[in-house]
Amino acid sequence: MDLGLGNKVVLITGGSKGIGYACARLFLSEGARVGICSRAQANIDTALSRLPGASGYAADLTSDGQALEVVDKVENDVGPIDILVNSAGAAMRTPVQDLTPSAWRAAMEAKYFSYINVLDPVIKRMAARGSGTIVNIIGNGGKVASPTHLAGGAANAALMLASVGLANAYAGQGVRVVGLNPGLTETDRVAEGIKAEAKLAGGTEEDALATALRRIPIGRMATPEDVANVVAFLSSSKASYVTGVVISMDGAQVPTVV
Repeated sequence: MDLGLGNKVVLITGGSKGIGYACARLFLSEGARVGICSRAQANIDTALSRLPGASGYAADLTSDGQALEVVDKVENDVGPIDILVNSAGAAMRTPVQDLTPSAWRAAMEAKYFSYINVLDPVIKRMAARGSGTIVNIIGNGGKVASPTHLAGGAANAALMLASVGLANAYAGQGVRVVGLNPGLTETDRVAEGIKAEAKLAGGTEEDALATALRRIPIGRMATPEDVANVVAFLSSSKASYVTGVVISMDGAQVPTVV
């Protein structure tokens, strides 16, 4: 299927690893012009060595100033941003007994503001041009209260609300906003979560992983490529009437109708 993504300018935050990296690879294969952003220049350099034609930008997106600089650089170097994929930032998984007010605040900075700081200038520019698509990769932690992911889950819940609200506010100006909630995916972040679950249960990481897999009816974790395929479709004109929703893709683990 031709998704019509050729020459589209795509900014992918968190594009050096995991789901963001898989998205960058797929968009490049579709002929898009891709910029990726990550906190560490070393990660950017490694990713760019495997992403011919992409551009890379190192920044701490918890800073609204640095986020704005990235947006300006991409638009100066590559062109006006047609598609924003937010995949940067993940709150540290912290057992509930170890939570403090600073841990809750850090989770909002890491997951919520790292998205909002980029989204805010981009969505306003998209609206001024009359078109654009934003896909926020969030996570079902905002729907299911896990004792090892309360702070991060609260940030996810806030992102879901922001995604749907902004979609409603900007639909009339040609901008779509979609939230995507992957379940367990084969990434470094999920591996860290498995470690936290093992610590909480007082068992091994192997046992925690086996327990996690038993909770997924489809029988396996998603791959980053599974998620990237959905992101590319949602970013395309084939999904032109999809906006203001948060879509779960968790292998039927959370069978809710919302």
